[in-house]
Amino acid sequence: MAVSSVRKVCSVGATLGEGPVWVGREQALWFVDIKQQRLYRFDPATNGLTSWDAPSQIGWVLPAADGGFIVGMQRGIERFDPATGAFATIVKPEPHLPGNRLNDATTDAHGRIWFGSMDDAESGVTGHLYALDSGGVRHAGLDPVSITNGPSFSPDGRTLYHTDTLGKVIHAVAVNDDGTLGAARAFATIEEGAGWPDGSVVDSEGCVWTGLYGGWGVRRYAPDGALLETVALPTANITKLAFGGPELKTAYVTSARKGLDSAALEAQPEAGDLFAFEVDVPGLPVTEVGTLES
Repeated sequence: MAVSSVRKVCSVGATLGEGPVWVGREQALWFVDIKQQRLYRFDPATNGLTSWDAPSQIGWVLPAADGGFIVGMQRGIERFDPATGAFATIVKPEPHLPGNRLNDATTDAHGRIWFGSMDDAESGVTGHLYALDSGGVRHAGLDPVSITNGPSFSPDGRTLYHTDTLGKVIHAVAVNDDGTLGAARAFATIEEGAGWPDGSVVDSEGCVWTGLYGGWGVRRYAPDGALLETVALPTANITKLAFGGPELKTAYVTSARKGLDSAALEAQPEAGDLFAFEVDVPGLPVTEVGTLES
């Protein structure tokens, strides 16, 4: 696949930039800085960057069909109103795990939210994958890991990709007709020295893209798990990619300064910034979150 050269599109300096999502109704990119507890909106038409402070660590943001936004935070899943900057709690999925926080999420074709949790200390095996719709929160039935990441779906919705970051493996899971999941199988394993798989997203050919934390780039895998290509980035900690632009052919990439010492930060002055490159295979439009009230 043809890929253009990487460019920096916005200076952010995020400690842990994450969760980019293209909001088609606005033609804008939303993303978060988890550790700085900040929510961002980037407008490519003006190069404008708007931000809001969140009341706790914020792992992801998704557009809702009612025109608002749903966010996942350490304290739970909440509604966000950009006009007022207000947050309102919907549900607290893990009140029994105060050391956990919510980390990454996506929607399926039905508008359900699939989201994961993780141990904020990145040591305990307490991260779980869940689904949320009008029936409430339900456990996805997969084994726990320390850091869940990158839930994403194949174009036909029949396969869920779920990342065990510390285990360095992306799993593929069959999705049943009723929305339950089958058994997980290893889809792609990241070799030693290549970083850790972070957030994932699927393009219109069914290929899986993953950020490589500590790996200086993003990778694209074929539906059968074969590695197709690697796109190098100018900083080590690459977190997640989202397809945006009018034709969904601009790949926006978030990055992080977290874990970099002063020497590394001096060598990587763009760490934590937002990058982009063009592709000739477009991404898939994001399904807005449907009704969550029962």
